[in-house]
Amino acid sequence: MAIKETGDIAAGRLPADELACRFGDVAPLLDAQAAAVAASRCHYCYDAPCVHACPTQIDIPSFIRKIGNGNLKGAAHDILSANPLGGMCARVCPTEILCEGACVRHHQDGEPVAIGALQRHATDWAMASGVTLFHRTADSGRRVAVVGAGPAGLACAHRLAMAGHAVTLFDAHPKAGGLNEYGIAAYKTVDDFAQREVAWLLSIGGIDWRDGVALGRDMRLADLRAQYDAVFLGVGFAGVRALRIEGEDFAGVLDAVDFIARLRQADDLSTLPVGRRVVVIGGGNTAVDAAVQSRKLGAQSVTMVYRRGVDAMSATWAEREFAQTEGVALVLDARPVRVLGDGNGVTGVEFERSTVNEGAERFIVAADMVLKAIGQTLVATGVDADLLTHDGTRIEVDDERRTSLPDVWAGGDCAATGLDLTVQAVQDGKLAAASIDRMFARTAIRAA
Repeated sequence: MAIKETGDIAAGRLPADELACRFGDVAPLLDAQAAAVAASRCHYCYDAPCVHACPTQIDIPSFIRKIGNGNLKGAAHDILSANPLGGMCARVCPTEILCEGACVRHHQDGEPVAIGALQRHATDWAMASGVTLFHRTADSGRRVAVVGAGPAGLACAHRLAMAGHAVTLFDAHPKAGGLNEYGIAAYKTVDDFAQREVAWLLSIGGIDWRDGVALGRDMRLADLRAQYDAVFLGVGFAGVRALRIEGEDFAGVLDAVDFIARLRQADDLSTLPVGRRVVVIGGGNTAVDAAVQSRKLGAQSVTMVYRRGVDAMSATWAEREFAQTEGVALVLDARPVRVLGDGNGVTGVEFERSTVNEGAERFIVAADMVLKAIGQTLVATGVDADLLTHDGTRIEVDDERRTSLPDVWAGGDCAATGLDLTVQAVQDGKLAAASIDRMFARTAIRAA
């Protein structure tokens, strides 16, 4: 569904050529010389803290040493054997709080090794060169259903296919990739990279892709369990929290995730409507992506408002600083009270200072578009209630990502596993695939 143009919400605020420049790659690829210089700064620590900080446990000193020696194939193998979505993670991971945040060079000169850029250098080379890094083993005769083609589902499918198991990969969307395709800022993943990475991942063979199929609507979990030897649920967070305030139904009030998805799927950004004055409510990465992209589309003012202080924001310091350098104003400790508007749409949002104890201060931020980025939720349609946590917000899993059903695993945002990050979702998929493979091995031994 297109964004309705109303009031001061309009498309074509900037010409197509300027939009192309604004939405260019935010972190261009290193050339060979720059990569060699960056690699030379690594100390190749024996007990590397950067490795421990990476949820997928990539051997970072090893792949950086290989880049320094000119062995890009070996570097790419190190990365992708630990993280099959290493190319996307190199673009979207909050390296400043993970691997680079743990780099020992912080204690030396305050500047970490450019691990993310080096990881992208190697993985982009591998995909561009078409080199074969992995081979599928002999068909095991086992069949696995993977529901959800986001990072967790893709990682799980790739690992299972490599082990010789036949995988059917289901997703409600027309394209695989999950948030990598629909929920990440366009300037972080240019040139259709999400789909190029999916194509590389599926090239391992043994994965049957089924689009437009949703759990609970087109298939039941009980039927999948009957038809397949194992099931992995990577359904993500499809629901969006509501503000539950007056005026939320005004034209011009949109979910930030829907706004980002429309932008990512737009063939021509100059046709995408955006407000002249945009207010984004929230303090996470989705809020930052929505705010920055509104600004890049030509919004004259963009204000991101968060109900708590800066230390409570889930967006990292690097994301916050980037938003502010892009012209996004940040207002803290303020909660929305009501959306103001009339028959033509939104005119502003009234906020209340959440730090004031007596006589709460209220103020209004003028707006003609409001983007809600206050969190997403699990849509549990088709998921057995017994699989959920006590509060019903996630799927309960153990350390191997097994659910309470013996043949069902889960991972990614929908599962209670820790960080809501792409790299954590990849690790969930890996752990589940390894657990499923071990189960198949045990049953084969018993059958023998």
